[in-house]
Amino acid sequence: MAIKVAAVGTGNVGRHALTQLINDPRFELTGVWVSSEAKVGHDAGYLAGLGITTGVTATSDLDEVLAGGPDCVVYTAMADNRLPDALEDYRRILAAGVNVVGSSAVFLQYPWKVLPDEMVSPIEEAARNGGASLFVNGIDPGFANDLLPLALAGTCQRIEQIRCMEIINYDTYDSATVMFDVMGFGGSLDETPMLLQPGVLTLAWGSVVRQLAAGLGIELDTVDELHVRVPAPEDFDIAAGHITEGSTAAIRFEVRGIKDGRVAVVLEHVTRLRDDLCPDWPQPAQPGGSYRIEITGEPSYALDLCLSSPHGDHNHAGLVATAARIVNAIPAVIAAGPGIVTALDLPTITGTGLYAGL
Repeated sequence: MAIKVAAVGTGNVGRHALTQLINDPRFELTGVWVSSEAKVGHDAGYLAGLGITTGVTATSDLDEVLAGGPDCVVYTAMADNRLPDALEDYRRILAAGVNVVGSSAVFLQYPWKVLPDEMVSPIEEAARNGGASLFVNGIDPGFANDLLPLALAGTCQRIEQIRCMEIINYDTYDSATVMFDVMGFGGSLDETPMLLQPGVLTLAWGSVVRQLAAGLGIELDTVDELHVRVPAPEDFDIAAGHITEGSTAAIRFEVRGIKDGRVAVVLEHVTRLRDDLCPDWPQPAQPGGSYRIEITGEPSYALDLCLSSPHGDHNHAGLVATAARIVNAIPAVIAAGPGIVTALDLPTITGTGLYAGL
């Protein structure tokens, strides 16, 4: 019997999740929630860009979506600029006894000692009372810095440091909200954007270093952060808009987990808007961008993850991977015990049912 699912969000990640929910025979789509009134009433097939009619139309009423009786909600709605609303959405869904897989807010990947207890407790209580589970993941945070590094760590005799890196050109990432409002690209270097406000990097990616530490069985003493920005040498355009000379065009940051005075785990981002910027910074393993895992120990590893797609570039492939990671986890999340579950709690999610012969 197909698993009943509903989609919350149809943006950059959500439309790819919606595509799989419609096409994958493991699932039956029961509802779609949208934030834009312009999308209300449109068929899910139209919103996914599939050119088909499913009979499921979009609504902006979350209660209406829950009334459809889904076993699980796929939550991909924007959370960066509406965090209280997103956390309340999770609480309501879980309290209704509905499981959730989500791509945001990213720190819910492993929220303990990252979020204040007063933000985590209502979600955990709703999950317990509703008998439902929540799993937040994707690619980064997600499998590029939990599943893959921990799998490699399991083949070591000794580990001194785990470093997870995203090295990507964001020039084709078409989200003005994320690029300009959150990350501060195109903005003055004299102003501090949301992402680089003190503590925000640790809030957003502290879940990565905390979870990696938990996977290593160590308790971190502290988590710190550092960053650097580089200005544009001239005016140029990207998918999300215009970048003026002298405004932010490259960002490099680290979130570091410290144990006994040594850096034990690191999450690093090297983000450019043009390939020729900051040539002395780490370079991707393929044009456009890649992910890299470096483990220092016995043995040591350097693993480059290169994404591609016949339907778009590396950024497109990353969005599809983000969506597929959580959609494919649905059966395991439903089977899990109530509460917030992580990659440390779930079995390996394989490609069961996904083979498509040529």
